[in-house]
Amino acid sequence: MRKTVVIGASTKEDRYSYKCIKLLRKHNIETIAVGNRSGKIEDVEIQTGRPCESKVETVAIYLSPKNQESFYDYIIGLKPERILFPPGTENPEFYKKANAHGIETEEACPLVMLNTGVY
Repeated sequence: MRKTVVIGASTKEDRYSYKCIKLLRKHNIETIAVGNRSGKIEDVEIQTGRPCESKVETVAIYLSPKNQESFYDYIIGLKPERILFPPGTENPEFYKKANAHGIETEEACPLVMLNTGVY
């Protein structure tokens, strides 16, 4: 089964991270949510730490570039196949670091990808 870690998860229904988690679950994709505050979105608990996960296919980042810095080592340590950067999260500095570790980076919206079947 595919696994996605969503960084910047929020229980606020108007946030794109919230919409992403709901859509991932609708597509039966195992989802790990990481956010500043604990909570729950459907069957997914938002974790406030840095959960240790294995076999991560995708990391979807919903943080501004400046707020991503504290997650660099954590995300690289997950060894995902790819990191998705939705509009507003683009971060060329992090692309270089991730690519140097063999991790693919994409400027792409997970919501669009899921809705069009290209996720």
